[in-house]
Amino acid sequence: MVQATVFLGASGLVIGVLLALAANKFRVQEDPRIGEVAACLPGANCGACGFPGCYGLAVAICEGKAPVNACVVGGNAVAERISEILGTSAEALEPKVAVVHCQGASEEVAEYKGIRDCEALNMLGGNKYCTYGCLGLGSCVRACPFGAMSMGDNGLPVVDEAKCTGCGVCVKACPRGVIGVAPSSQEVDMRCHSYDRGPTVRKHCKAGCIGCAICVRSCPEKCRFMDRGTLAKIDYSACKNCGICFAKCPVKVISWTKRKVDAAS
Repeated sequence: MVQATVFLGASGLVIGVLLALAANKFRVQEDPRIGEVAACLPGANCGACGFPGCYGLAVAICEGKAPVNACVVGGNAVAERISEILGTSAEALEPKVAVVHCQGASEEVAEYKGIRDCEALNMLGGNKYCTYGCLGLGSCVRACPFGAMSMGDNGLPVVDEAKCTGCGVCVKACPRGVIGVAPSSQEVDMRCHSYDRGPTVRKHCKAGCIGCAICVRSCPEKCRFMDRGTLAKIDYSACKNCGICFAKCPVKVISWTKRKVDAAS
């Protein structure tokens, strides 16, 4: 019994020494810049960059697998600090904000009493005639890591643009793709996401795009186009915020609002 105990103890000691030697021999030296870059990042771990958390992004940046301005939340200020650490330059990017492409005016066809989750309701087909619009259960609000969204009195999510970082987490949380992101300087937005034909929209929704294409024909910058032939959309890269499409829209599904976010920040 004593001999067995001594043998097991000695064996454990030898194995421990061998493991320690192996760990030291095969240890991978971490790039010291990773810790510095990680310290610059906001620590939100929102995943907007496409990497597993802020530390994962720091590793990717130092390994050249991600640009120094990959952190949407940190913006240009963080990109500049990372550039100083790596001795590179960062291209300035314009901040973005979330936009809700729906006005929630479709007729209800059923009463929903299930769990308060948009994905669950969407799996049932929704409770409104429009199968493209906002479901109104606030999954995007709960998903926002910055408290930049809330539910309005009309049952639609409201974006606090002063808090919004344009991270896109709410976009991923919406099962219908109702939420998008736009440049913070963009003043003209489309407030409908329905691909139904005009007569169907007119019959069941008080604030939906009818696909008349008046905005497309009126746009002097040619930045408006018809998606699938039924829904007018905006090419943000070409839009000059002239507001002509807003004035021409007969059903008022185009908004024209001065952004509260400072595009230079």
